[in-house]
Amino acid sequence: EFQTYQHYFIQINLSCRMGNFETGAEMFASFEAYFTTDRDIRQKIRDVMSELELCNRQLNCNLDVIHLPKSIDVPTLEKNCGEIMVRARDHFSQLKEIVPEDQYYKYHDFWKSIAQSLVSKMALLHFLSHYALLEKETASNLLGVSDDVKQFHLPLEDYLIGLLFMCSELARFAVNRVTAKDYTTPLKIASFVKELESGFRLLNLKNDFLRKRYDTLKYDVKKIEEVVYDLTLRGLNGS
Repeated sequence: EFQTYQHYFIQINLSCRMGNFETGAEMFASFEAYFTTDRDIRQKIRDVMSELELCNRQLNCNLDVIHLPKSIDVPTLEKNCGEIMVRARDHFSQLKEIVPEDQYYKYHDFWKSIAQSLVSKMALLHFLSHYALLEKETASNLLGVSDDVKQFHLPLEDYLIGLLFMCSELARFAVNRVTAKDYTTPLKIASFVKELESGFRLLNLKNDFLRKRYDTLKYDVKKIEEVVYDLTLRGLNGS
């Protein structure tokens, strides 16, 4: 009788083991399906990113002309950069199609640097055209993304970092405008950047990349102030 019960329990144990093995095989098969899908998504994103990086480089080439010691043809600059931004917008639309709605931040690192750089260039061009700040909603629209955090959107941090990148470019621009004998633009830059710095002071920034970029803003402001001070000493500040 004991042997009968022993055989019975052995059979149950073997059945459980086989059942667990089948369940485990199915589970790991689903893992492989997950990784395959993830690899496919990442490769598609990389393909789009190569095109976005090209757009970013082309914008750099176009905007670099503002640092030359000559007058700036802003309408032509707007036209050329606008055509590039239309392509960049199309590429962001492709990203929206590729990335699952509930996995935005899983893949966000792929394009966040490009988004920050594009915001910086759009904000710089907006300043050249209007001497005003590019608002976040406008930046989102130019990129073709939502302003709703529940959708494929432009995160606030990326927008703010883009503005800080722009300030560094404006500091360089202020110096080069003096070289071009343009003594008015540096004054406008100084007023604009100081106002922007006052806004950033209201933010309780933590010790992250945004905070480090904000610390750089202080040096940009100082550099611009030195330009304005030099103009004042030479009587070229218009006052």
